[in-house]
Amino acid sequence: MIRALWLAAGLGLAGQVAQAGCADAPEPCEIETGIYHIELPQAENPPLVVFLHGYGSSGANVMKNRGMVDRLLARGYAVMAPAGAERVGRRGRSWNFYPGWEGRDETAFLTAVVADAASRFGVDDDRVVLSGFSAGGFMVNYLACDAPDTFSAYAPVSGGFWRPHPVSCEGPVRMFHTHGWTDNVVPLEGRQLGGGRFIQGDIFAGLEIWRAANECLDNRPDGFSKTDQFMRRKWTRCAEGSALEFALFPGGHMVPKGWADMMLDWYEGLPGG
Repeated sequence: MIRALWLAAGLGLAGQVAQAGCADAPEPCEIETGIYHIELPQAENPPLVVFLHGYGSSGANVMKNRGMVDRLLARGYAVMAPAGAERVGRRGRSWNFYPGWEGRDETAFLTAVVADAASRFGVDDDRVVLSGFSAGGFMVNYLACDAPDTFSAYAPVSGGFWRPHPVSCEGPVRMFHTHGWTDNVVPLEGRQLGGGRFIQGDIFAGLEIWRAANECLDNRPDGFSKTDQFMRRKWTRCAEGSALEFALFPGGHMVPKGWADMMLDWYEGLPGG
C-alpha cells in the first residue's frame, strides 16, 4: 500500500540514468545526508534552481532533461538536482513529504545542499527557486507550507498535497504551480490509492490553502494570461511580498516544453527575483 503511494506520487524510471556530476567532476557532490548533481552557468554568483526528481528517478535523470536544464543555464541559473532518500524495503528513491512518516528531514537536507553549493561554487543562496516534478512537486508544496522562508520561491510541477489537506500553511509564499489538464497520475481532482487508505489531494483545494496563507482578499483570480500552450491565472490582492500563480497546460504527467522560460520570467518579475 505504501509502495503504491510512492509509485503514484511521481515519475517512474524515465529512461537510462545519465552520469551528471558535481560541476566539472563526474561523480555527484556529497554531503553527510545525501548527494546532489549540479551544473553551473558562465556567470559568477548565479541564482539557483533546485529541481527535485519524481518517485523512482534520480538527480542524474533530472540532468538528462536537456530541454529544461539548458534553458535554465542559458538564462544564467545554476541547476541542482538532489537525490531523494532510499527507503528501506522499497524500490527507488523519493522524498519524505507525507505527514507523520519517519525519515530524512528534507528541509534540513535541502538547506544543507544549497549551503554546500554556495560554499563550493559561489551560487547565490539568497536567490533559490525550489522546484520539482510529481513526488518532487509534492515535496515542494509541503516544504513551502511548513517553512516558506527557506527559499525565495517555489515552482512545483504536477504535485500538490495529499488528503487530509493541511489545515493551514505558514505564509506568505511565492509560488508558481504548473499542472497538466490530462494528468492521470496526479489528476487535478486527486485519486485514491491503496484501497482508499491514501488519497491524493485536489489541486484547486491546495490553491485555496495557498490563498489563505497569502491572505488574498478573494478566491477569484485577479488576472488571466496565455503563454504559448499555458493558460495562466494569478492572485495579486494578497499579502505584501507574496505571489501565487497557476499555469495549466493541455498535456499529461510531464514537465512541459516551455516551462523553464515561463517560470523564470515569472520569478524575475517578482521583487528581488
